[in-house]
Amino acid sequence: MAKELEKAYSHRDIEGKWYASWVESGFFQPFPSAKGRFSMVIPPPNVTGSLHIGHALNNTLQDILCRYKRMDGCSVLWVPGTDHAGIATQNVVERQLAEEGLSRTQLGRAKFVERVWAWREQSGRTILRQLRALGASCDWSRERFTMDEGLSLAVREAFVKLWEDGLLYRAERLINWCPRCKTALADIEVVHEEVAGHLWHIRYPSVDAASDGVIVATTRPETMLGDTAVAVHPEDQRYHGIIGKRVRLPIVGREIPVIADSFVDPTFGTGALKITPGHDFNDFEIGEKYGLQKISIFDEGARIRPSAFTENGQEPAWLSGYRLKDRFEARSLIIEELKEKGLLEKVEAYRLSLGRCYRCQTVVEPYLTPQWYVRIKPLAGPAIDAVREGRVRIIPEGWANSYFAWMENIKDWCISRQIWWGHQIPAWYCVDCDSGHLIESGQGDFMLSKEARPIVARQQPEKCARCGGNRFIRDPDVLDTWFSSALWPFSTLGWPSATEDLKAFYPTSVLVTSFDILFFWVARMIMMGLKFMGEVPFRDVYIHALVRDQEGQKMSKSKGNVIDPLEVMERYGTDAFRFTLAALTAVGRDVKLAEERISGYQNFVNKLWNATRFVLLNLSEEARSEPEPLGSLQQESLNLADRWILSRLVAAAGEAREAIEAYRFNEFAHHLYQFVWHEFCDWYIEMSKLSLNGMVPGDPKNTQKLLKGIVEKIALLLHPLMPFVTEEIWQTLSGIQGGRGEAAPGSDKRSVMVQPYPRPEPGWRNPEAERNVGFLIEIIRAIRNLRSEMNCPPSKQVKVILSGPETTLAFVRAQEPYVKVLARAASVEYLSDGERPKGAATAVVQNTEIYLPFGDMIDLDEEKARLSKEVRKVEEKLSRVQTKLANRQFLDKAREEVIRKEREKAEQFREKITTLTRSLERIREIQRTGDDS
Repeated sequence: MAKELEKAYSHRDIEGKWYASWVESGFFQPFPSAKGRFSMVIPPPNVTGSLHIGHALNNTLQDILCRYKRMDGCSVLWVPGTDHAGIATQNVVERQLAEEGLSRTQLGRAKFVERVWAWREQSGRTILRQLRALGASCDWSRERFTMDEGLSLAVREAFVKLWEDGLLYRAERLINWCPRCKTALADIEVVHEEVAGHLWHIRYPSVDAASDGVIVATTRPETMLGDTAVAVHPEDQRYHGIIGKRVRLPIVGREIPVIADSFVDPTFGTGALKITPGHDFNDFEIGEKYGLQKISIFDEGARIRPSAFTENGQEPAWLSGYRLKDRFEARSLIIEELKEKGLLEKVEAYRLSLGRCYRCQTVVEPYLTPQWYVRIKPLAGPAIDAVREGRVRIIPEGWANSYFAWMENIKDWCISRQIWWGHQIPAWYCVDCDSGHLIESGQGDFMLSKEARPIVARQQPEKCARCGGNRFIRDPDVLDTWFSSALWPFSTLGWPSATEDLKAFYPTSVLVTSFDILFFWVARMIMMGLKFMGEVPFRDVYIHALVRDQEGQKMSKSKGNVIDPLEVMERYGTDAFRFTLAALTAVGRDVKLAEERISGYQNFVNKLWNATRFVLLNLSEEARSEPEPLGSLQQESLNLADRWILSRLVAAAGEAREAIEAYRFNEFAHHLYQFVWHEFCDWYIEMSKLSLNGMVPGDPKNTQKLLKGIVEKIALLLHPLMPFVTEEIWQTLSGIQGGRGEAAPGSDKRSVMVQPYPRPEPGWRNPEAERNVGFLIEIIRAIRNLRSEMNCPPSKQVKVILSGPETTLAFVRAQEPYVKVLARAASVEYLSDGERPKGAATAVVQNTEIYLPFGDMIDLDEEKARLSKEVRKVEEKLSRVQTKLANRQFLDKAREEVIRKEREKAEQFREKITTLTRSLERIREIQRTGDDS
């Protein structure tokens, strides 16, 4: 018995079935191809993550490209994997330990790392399972992890090579420090926000009592304990008399100089700037310039560090109230003491930019500590050239300017992190000749002073080249997560070994990513690819925008506007969700997503399903068994509608290909949606019913072949966007003819995903048929609109009168069955140009006038009364909404979304009044012309 489709499409029954089949059949693996190769590496999601809307968009777009290129004949490799996400993963496991009453320091480094690996095995692949539900056609046999054995080898090799080439160094510098995570952060890992703060005006008394001293203004009074100077602008007349003098630091009592430097802004605060080289980046630079002492007053938890003030083993008396106090508690205590001593002159409100850790949101502290750095300028130059010369193309082009601006002003990259989960730095220190530089860290580990002398190697050395000792301690720091990610395009393919995958698929074809990691990741991959491979890591970088809610607001749990991909996929189906994301992804514009849009595209999936059921129900046994239904058709044997839909298929295939090749995902979806819904389903299927029933000239067998062939082509065209429903449709069509289609190399299984993607067939294009059917559709649509405006019941048939040139009327006369059936016309009369019947509703299409005499179809007086009543009712509703919108209290108190909806409601009421009024005028016109006659 022939295979049929179920009455209704059920995504729950179909999606899991076909995904398992694809994986089992090996369709996601690359196969030999003469056309060439297409490769991508997935932006590795964190092992801590679960699928959010950004992941869904990013991976849907990647999968669309992969499925399209695979069908287009390329050998496709899409490498999946996850990132170890150092700080984020460590935080997850530390929270678990806290629930058990433990800390990582209690466990010790080795056991803690074991615990993290155990967590990763248990929970770290969640997001990859969710990507399968999305339909991602990655080659899972090549799944990678940024800390797997191969990538760990690559990281060590890259680090050692950079060291050998003089591009790595270790130095004590001021860095961004997270007191919660207790690790260094790169500049781009600090999230800045503007907040309300204060500007405290503090008097620093003069040492020699010749003056009142100087008043400084600061947003961070707690750091004054580490001040080593006060700076003023050399041309600031207010301070000429004290430049070169000394003032006494309040509370501490330290004498510090007043220096002059043009960096100081005389208009900020009092024009006098406290200089704290150990806790401010600008002050650090001034300190370097003038040789000022750098005092680090906080420990790694941002508490007052007693050792910073201890001299000869003695703590000063003032310290007793401050020792080991948190920085913000210390701030309050300092302000109180300044008040008591009469040194707090003024406090004023002030807005400032506050830096927070991108992971835990803790306020970041500038902190003086030894760290590892990449000397980045020699790597940035070639990476800038690669984009300027077009070897890497950034899409949209506007992002290239952002790339250049950042790269041309790039600073050395701090790559060390003071955590335990990650790639431990491959550097060792000799216990025998470097032991004096060991410093307890307080984390059950140690830190090394800036004087420590690292021995960088691929493995632990056997003997110290300096002293011959054989006892070593490994550097406790781990590498920034982005270091291993920067190697991702080639390390995942086997580097540093010269593997076949590396030879075949590097450089990759395209990277699909979001703009927020253009600097974190994309720029660094380009630098590292050029450094270690001598070639860019990808040819194209497609940067998609953010997914926002329908109002353009960022999605957040606090706003309650988050759309959970897994929930909407369960509710509406993955195909509808994927199609929605693609349809809304326009180059350079944020995606404004509403659940209603997903529901709307679920209707599209159902429309395609029902259209396929119609086709199957109307195929003869001969048509069912036709292996290539479109290949056996001859243009001259087809009727007008058949020639038209075949031509439109060619146009749609060409437009779809052009759009996807240019990464215009929204146009790709739009062209296919327009063809499938508005041309094939809305018009051709309805026209085909006349042919199937012998009501128009032409062989019904040709129409059956066309119906089947076009549904097959639609399944192929839509497959990259909607893989599950198209597979079910293609398998059903394939099954009814006893099996057909190309088998994937090395497999006897068949699938829509390994069929050739449709190419435009020039011989099928027929502009004349498109013009003629386009005109016919306009005629039918105009008649339908007149019926609707006049509230003519759908079941009633109307008389249609057409007036126009004889050639036009002859064409319509030849296609009259379409007009009668699709416009529900009882009869069609034809008048010569210039003749106009009285008492009829009128429309004009090109050179043809359309008349519908409604007098005998509806009671005009009754309809006029109904419309007048409806106008009054809508006007009352509009008046109520306008009153609300004119109410200032409503506008001040209501949420923006509520106000927007009221404005939309008012606009809808106005449009409805316009439509009703137009219908009223039409009736009056009909009655007037009827009276005149």
